[in-house]
Amino acid sequence: MKKIMFNDKFLLTKAVLEGRKTQTRRLLTLTLHKKADRGNALIEVSPSKVFFEDGKWKFVYDGYVFLLPKENYPRYNVGESVAVAQSYKDIYNEKGLETMDMLVQGMKNSKGWTNKMFVAAGMMIHRIRITDVRVERLQDISYEDCIKEGVHEVTRDFPWYWIDGLNVTFNEPRTAFAHLINEVSRKGTWERNPYVFVYVFELVK
Repeated sequence: MKKIMFNDKFLLTKAVLEGRKTQTRRLLTLTLHKKADRGNALIEVSPSKVFFEDGKWKFVYDGYVFLLPKENYPRYNVGESVAVAQSYKDIYNEKGLETMDMLVQGMKNSKGWTNKMFVAAGMMIHRIRITDVRVERLQDISYEDCIKEGVHEVTRDFPWYWIDGLNVTFNEPRTAFAHLINEVSRKGTWERNPYVFVYVFELVK
């Protein structure tokens, strides 16, 4: 089983477990071998189109259609059950000692006790199921999908939008999401408008 990590600084794991966050966008990076003066050079390319056809992911670059390299395929597939990564300490705090046989196995002294990068997927207690995978430009996100990414609506009288972990509100959800993606990825990501894999999911456990 695979695992998936969500940013905890902005409480995105919490949003997933509360059922508020049902989408996540992950950057799609493409590299190609391109002839240069001194042989082949591996370069990063920006495709003009990415699409799924005849059971294969493909993209258009410089007027030509290429097969998407297998290493650039989406990490998660429709119908797949994926473990939501949490540190062992967080699971312990949520479920209590009586459910944590991992402690007997020495997990309390492992890196995964506080760092979810090192946890085993099979030890996670929450799962999501992938219901759709698509490719789009980052800035093509709709207002509705910004909310599904974990942006809050603060008030209905005069809508303001909020991201957990930030002491600032925004007057529309796309501005809030743009700020979030620049924080989670790196500054300038929204402005670059890269292709992203959009994973739509539901909480199943």
